[in-house]
Amino acid sequence: MNTSEGTRTDRAAVAADDAMKTANDLRPANDVATSAADSGRPDDRPVAVVTGASAGIGEATARALAEAGFHVVVGARRVDRLERLAEEISGTALRLDVTDRDSVAGFVAAVPAARVLVNNAGGARGLARVAEADEDDWRWMWETNVIGTMRITKALLPALIDSGNGHVVTVTSIAAIEAYDNGAGYTSAKHAESAMHRTLRGEHLGDPVRFTEILPGMVETEFSLVRFDGDAERAAGVYSGLTPLSAEDVADTIAFAVTRPAHVNIDSIVLKPRAQHSAMRAVRQQ
Repeated sequence: MNTSEGTRTDRAAVAADDAMKTANDLRPANDVATSAADSGRPDDRPVAVVTGASAGIGEATARALAEAGFHVVVGARRVDRLERLAEEISGTALRLDVTDRDSVAGFVAAVPAARVLVNNAGGARGLARVAEADEDDWRWMWETNVIGTMRITKALLPALIDSGNGHVVTVTSIAAIEAYDNGAGYTSAKHAESAMHRTLRGEHLGDPVRFTEILPGMVETEFSLVRFDGDAERAAGVYSGLTPLSAEDVADTIAFAVTRPAHVNIDSIVLKPRAQHSAMRAVRQQ
């Protein structure tokens, strides 16, 4: 083992120890969600993991899955928000940065059993022509949306399969099926994330695990605020003149897919506001 590998292993071990200190006792649970909810015991509920859960779609999904009877493990970098959420839904909060392999290793070490994984961590940075592309923005979008999703999915797949009824939900975007001017960094990353997710569906055909891709259009969350580097006025303009989807709208869709009978695999769901036709076309009221 070379020095860098040894250092990486040590960091992963430290991350695992830190995560274990805050994790609840999560035991394997293969019961259906409704039966687990009826039992009233948190450690009897099937476990659902939600990444990017400190706000927006991730937070709403955590609440929806808890309501459906899951013990929800929420992961994100903003631990203070996670802890408040976990307390409200009787779940478990664990720090997670999907772009850091040691963080993922520590997170997964604290989650010995899982029935559902919702890959929600991701985002966009910037809105520029390819000719003016910022390599750092592109690198962040690919690391977060593609490599990060691969990393956490790969790490949790054994537990999901062992559950006997696993489910991987990946939240991509209509950007995964469209291309639009000034958005190549994000659309290319989402296309890649979608391709990876659909590949998993074929690679695990015959295994006791389902795969569902959720492709939302306009959803009013922190997404645009992050994309425009904190410019609240510009972010608000994205949703002006129409009623966008809410985080809860997407979360309800995810909960629906996850709670179908085990033999039903919903491959993909595209959802948009009624006023939105595509990424570049919508009707706005003055």
